[in-house]
Amino acid sequence: MGSVKKDNRLTASQSFLCVGFAGFFSRTVTSPLEVVKIKSQVGTFHCKRGFFHTFLLVYQNEGLRGFWKGNLASCLRLFPYNAVHLTTYRKMVHLHMDDLGFISQWRAILAGGLAGIAAALATYPLEVVETRLIAQNRRQPTYMGVVHTLSKIYRDEGLLALYRGFSLTVLGAFPFSIGCCAVYMNLDKIWQEPPFRFTPLQNFISGCLAAGVSQTLSYPFETVKRKMQAQSAHLPHCGSVDVHFNGMMDCFIQVVRNKGVLSLWNGLTANMIKIVPCFGLLYTCFEMYKQVCLYRNGYIISPLSYKLAPGVDQSLRPYELQEAKRYLKNRNFGSGESSLGNRW
Repeated sequence: MGSVKKDNRLTASQSFLCVGFAGFFSRTVTSPLEVVKIKSQVGTFHCKRGFFHTFLLVYQNEGLRGFWKGNLASCLRLFPYNAVHLTTYRKMVHLHMDDLGFISQWRAILAGGLAGIAAALATYPLEVVETRLIAQNRRQPTYMGVVHTLSKIYRDEGLLALYRGFSLTVLGAFPFSIGCCAVYMNLDKIWQEPPFRFTPLQNFISGCLAAGVSQTLSYPFETVKRKMQAQSAHLPHCGSVDVHFNGMMDCFIQVVRNKGVLSLWNGLTANMIKIVPCFGLLYTCFEMYKQVCLYRNGYIISPLSYKLAPGVDQSLRPYELQEAKRYLKNRNFGSGESSLGNRW
């Protein structure tokens, strides 16, 4: 059994901003790898000769800024995605939680998968925008930014074009969840000790391993989804997609027939390389921003460490702690009347 825990010393808005800040920073730093991955999935001319050659061609043809195409759309997705994901996840967890507040690992993963699908539905148009911006040549652009891309796709291709390939997000959620389950259900065997004794490094490695396995299993669905997002009769060379198709199943068939089965994993190298720095930056930035929030709330003595403030009840929620401080401040304690007052 695993328990779903959150730090009650943070307000809901602070928790939300911690996740958003961490995601924004980690995605921005690893954007070059994301660009290479998506170009490889779409099948643009850049990716004909492998991972390093793709980097070189992007730089030669589009310059350094070419590695950050679509990053704004990717970052803009974070806040609504996290909001919907967090709300849906909490509701799903509460449905499956027992009287003691515990939930089994596989149910927690299932809740996460369903929450992810709901969040993806709310933010999917921005993912389509990201793919279109990355697939095009920055020096010969069809789209001139996030708003222009959204409006042009809607005007030229209709509303459904902004959700093209969404069914693959749903289908890909199943192998993704299976991969997570396979790793998390065997962590005690991998580390030879129960999960509650894991160090931060062990948790980090476990997260990277789970992401690697789950993303590898669901990767063919994402590859086909990216091709469907990029393909359009209104774009030069149909969006630079390397195969032409009509619908999801035809895309799978055409890719396997013309490029081979392994082409469904094009860009996997860039994706695997991205996992460690992305998770590392995500975890580090989250903890840094969390420390700032905890210091602001009065739980720790410095935003640079987790050393607890002396005399502070760590079980109090932020608003309860502030009320207690105001109450003690307003009372006229004598020099020796209350040791509690002196500690505050």
